Amino acid sequence: MTDFAQAAGDAVESIGPGRLRVLASGIEAGSSEAALCAGAAVPGYADAVRAIRSAQTGSGLPDAAAAIYLRGVADGYARSAAWESVESVWSGPSSHAVPVRSTAQVLVELIGDAIEQLVLMTYSARPYPPVVDALIAARGRGVRVWVVVETLQGAGGALGGTEPAAAFLGVPGVELWHWPAEVRGDSSAKMHAKIAVADQRVLLVSSANLTQSGVGANLEAGVLVRGGYAPRRAAEHVAHLIAAGELVRLHESHG
Repeated sequence: MTDFAQAAGDAVESIGPGRLRVLASGIEAGSSEAALCAGAAVPGYADAVRAIRSAQTGSGLPDAAAAIYLRGVADGYARSAAWESVESVWSGPSSHAVPVRSTAQVLVELIGDAIEQLVLMTYSARPYPPVVDALIAARGRGVRVWVVVETLQGAGGALGGTEPAAAFLGVPGVELWHWPAEVRGDSSAKMHAKIAVADQRVLLVSSANLTQSGVGANLEAGVLVRGGYAPRRAAEHVAHLIAAGELVRLHESHG
């Protein structure tokens, strides 16, 4: 049963609760494995079906019981992911008529709330003490920190001064990553994403770079998402890019 539970958990992560319910109905109806695999034309669906059926066979679980279990997993996952809050985040001038939270405030809070993992991506970066201090404190708590940055080479002359990665060299144990120019399909492509993800549960997407002007002085806009699917998917996408070799380790900090 443990293997079946693991397969069901992996499946709902990869294909979602709706498609897991489709699979449950097919199993309950006694469909063949070929018919089950053809139940949804999405990447990974057939693999999930085969893994679940293999685990079901190994555990000796009847079809009716397997279908009930899969529906329970789908419902539980959907409910846990259903709660979501979204708020706008701004850098630059404030408005008393429409109060909004600042990018700098939200970013420092997001870093401060992280327990296990932080993922940051930025095009440009300069040392900004509140963010650097928050990252140092996070590392002190044992949080794993990934920072994906553009490089001067990758920017193709659009960035000047020191390498953006240098902004994080004072953070002990930070893991710095980049998108190598040689693996980009287009020589003019840039690593232009600006996001922050804490523990796959909080996501900040912003136009602001991790510079003092970006999070403070410039007029920049973003959204903060708590809960739902978006934070997890963002962190998983970065992890996939690393596993696929699209993002490569740059160097470690010496702080």
